[in-house]
Amino acid sequence: MAVLTKKIYESGLILFSLNSLRALLGVKRESTFYGLIKKLVDNGILQKVERNKYFLKGVKVNDFSVANFLCQPSYVSFESALSYYGILSQFPHEITSASVKKTTSKSLEGKSFAYIHLQKPLFWGYERKENFLIANPEKALLDQIYLASKGLRGINMDEYDFSIIAWKRFTDYLNKYPQTGQFKSIIKRNKSYINTYVWDYLKKKLII
Repeated sequence: MAVLTKKIYESGLILFSLNSLRALLGVKRESTFYGLIKKLVDNGILQKVERNKYFLKGVKVNDFSVANFLCQPSYVSFESALSYYGILSQFPHEITSASVKKTTSKSLEGKSFAYIHLQKPLFWGYERKENFLIANPEKALLDQIYLASKGLRGINMDEYDFSIIAWKRFTDYLNKYPQTGQFKSIIKRNKSYINTYVWDYLKKKLII
């Protein structure tokens, strides 16, 4: 048992799927493997998060890493990403992520994690920061606008700081979203907050 515990601590991992534990422990026999997992949990080495998912007990882990881990594939976006970048000054009480899976929510250790369904054609525009996946600023903003256009989120752009938005990238990304009447309406209503470059581009492309 001590050897297996040493392997876990020396792996550098904090979050474990059943498959990653199987590969790490090198135990092939099913009954032996599940027996070891139970012992690791009973001895306070691992804590079960949900079915087939565990984390190293007593070790602090980034909330965004947990968000990625609880639902795969997913990336942090919407209010959480906007707050991370300082575009939105308030930090939301729940961690919000985009996923190709159905919309759902989870909770762990008193924290809430929300997963909003995006169709596969919109599941892009994210990058790795430290050990989690997060939308880049332009994608997070457009994801939020997209949700607002579907009536799933409110949006109040006078609370946003757009100083880090790369407007060329924003327009490139914008063209990949469904140009519904509601989506265009939100862009148009917030004309005063949109960079002049973007507005001229939209008019030229007849998007607005």
